[in-house]
Amino acid sequence: MRAKSKVLRLLLVGVLVGAVAVAVLPMTGTTAGKKGNREKIYEKLSVFTQALNYIEKNYVKEIDPQKLIYGAIKGMVAELDPHTTFMTPDFYKEMEVETKGEFGGLGIEITMKEGVLTIVSPIEGTPAYKKGLKAGDRIIAIEGNSTRGLTLMEAVKRLRGKKGTKVTITIQRDGEKPFDVTIVRDIIKVKSVSYRMEDPKAKIGYVRIRSFQERTSKQLDTALKELEKKGMKALILDLRNNPGGLLSQAVGVSDRFLGKGKLVVSIKGRNGSNEVKFMAHADHTFPFHPMVVLVNAGSASASEIVAGALQDWHRAVIAGERTFGKGSVQTVYPLSDGSALKLTTAAYYTPSGRSIQEEGIIPDVEIPSDLTEKGEGNRTVIREESLKHHFAQGVIGPAKREKGKKGKKEGVTEKLKDYQLKYALQFLKGWLLINNKEMFGGAKAAKK
Repeated sequence: MRAKSKVLRLLLVGVLVGAVAVAVLPMTGTTAGKKGNREKIYEKLSVFTQALNYIEKNYVKEIDPQKLIYGAIKGMVAELDPHTTFMTPDFYKEMEVETKGEFGGLGIEITMKEGVLTIVSPIEGTPAYKKGLKAGDRIIAIEGNSTRGLTLMEAVKRLRGKKGTKVTITIQRDGEKPFDVTIVRDIIKVKSVSYRMEDPKAKIGYVRIRSFQERTSKQLDTALKELEKKGMKALILDLRNNPGGLLSQAVGVSDRFLGKGKLVVSIKGRNGSNEVKFMAHADHTFPFHPMVVLVNAGSASASEIVAGALQDWHRAVIAGERTFGKGSVQTVYPLSDGSALKLTTAAYYTPSGRSIQEEGIIPDVEIPSDLTEKGEGNRTVIREESLKHHFAQGVIGPAKREKGKKGKKEGVTEKLKDYQLKYALQFLKGWLLINNKEMFGGAKAAKK
């Protein structure tokens, strides 16, 4: 019974390790494969048993059976998509800890790109962030040992450690020679939500969600109430570099801005089976305010669910860069010895039926993160299509989207520190000036 409850609770939509992205989805069953496929699998199991027997009896030295079996499972899931992984008991416990928003380590979100351990984003305020590590940096060695061939979970285990201990990593950065960085580990407390009044005079609030953890929705409620007390009239919701998180929290955040009965996201299993729809509820709806949602290539999974829902319902203007593009859902199945299998089991779709797999969320207004007089700067961008074995559009479910859709691209003539934020601020100031609520579908429309 205990194992079953965990399956229902831990469904993953995540991309990254370091701020693991987890989705909660009440799936009640699995879709069986075709009889012919099952028979073929059972036939091949005899081959596996033979190989295991030869290794056990004839290998030059005695081998730990658990190591063999775990290795076999890892090799099996490696042939699937990049988000399906096997977790040993230690890794499984670490993942559960991460969803609570506190763990020991460096403070980086990482992934495997072409077999190389790559930083997607450092978490603001952490030891890695203070040491100047950047998105796109490749970690080619940990304590002098190459990371080539390591699984993502194995890399995480080597990077994690007790507060106060040191770890030296070797970084390969585009255009530079490899260099070592020694970082002192700390307790990484990822505060999910931060907020401020971005423009006190214009009464424009700013809320940043770094990841979707167990208390994100409640923290968002606190942020919005405090900004309301200060007279907030418009809101900037910043989802940039948010790797995802609990699906239940992505739905909860969307719920704050959508009216009762509006579809937030739908989940479909194999061949469109086991469809589950998540709807908004009136008791959680935040008072209507014009909004701009900021996204970039680091906005993934749960972040894309929120951005997609608000975009489809014309509740907010989405500005920034095309998002990561992960449209799949992972279920965590606990195994009998305390290990677990994180398996891709479904695809999710925005309210209009769009699959964002590979494509991502296309902003209404495209604004590159790095801006100079010549436009977008030269930087490494990691998205779903960069990952080995990723699903192509339409493979995990029918794609419903406008092929080649592009947002309006904002021109620039000077170098700016955060042009995306500046755009959001200026846009909302203009909205407040002309007070044109029809731009957002109107207050009444938002509540319907």
